[in-house]
Amino acid sequence: MRVTIAGAGAVGRSIAAELLENGHEVLLIDIDPKAIKIDTVPRAEWLLADACEISSLDEAALADCHVVVAASGDDKVNLVVSLLAKTEYGVPRVVARINHPKNEWLFNESWGVDVAVSTPRLLSALVEEAVSVGDLVRLMTFRQGQANLVELTLPEDAPVVGQRAGSVPWPTDTALVAILREGRVLVPTADDPLEAGDELMFVASQEVEEELARLLSAHRSIH
Repeated sequence: MRVTIAGAGAVGRSIAAELLENGHEVLLIDIDPKAIKIDTVPRAEWLLADACEISSLDEAALADCHVVVAASGDDKVNLVVSLLAKTEYGVPRVVARINHPKNEWLFNESWGVDVAVSTPRLLSALVEEAVSVGDLVRLMTFRQGQANLVELTLPEDAPVVGQRAGSVPWPTDTALVAILREGRVLVPTADDPLEAGDELMFVASQEVEEELARLLSAHRSIH
């Protein structure tokens, strides 16, 4: 898979290193010469250019990319890159970094964003996830489909404890995608029983989160 990352700061370089380790092709773009630190990610391709300019994106061959990551520290830049990637080049998947929570409402399909990642929101969600049992916690939002990645740790008194995953009447537009149990990641099957202490990971539409919370926990709250 070919990935272009706009923004070669610490975040962009870290993403590039991970993707390269997983066997993907990566191009890093940045307008700041000081950000072009080739020795930090030597296996990546590098381009000193303005990612908000069509000529730069042409040079980057964006039309051949499978994913674009707008990872700069400037939300305006990330929005412009996302919009150009989606509308001008038809990139299948656009992931954008949100630097300031007040701008979160802009990062949606209207700006070409498929997945918006807000670092402050993600950090606060992970804190809540670490201390909350029985509460549904949003970890990430997938804007294109108006769906969220949510997590809940099953308390001992959860009504679904002991039931098979396939027998639980999950709400419409809800998918149980993983069970974290005793340090293991389980891909759930219909016959897997749900146990107290399981961390359940769902992709669910925003409209059914309250219903999902009611089904799983007596606490019935969402953070």
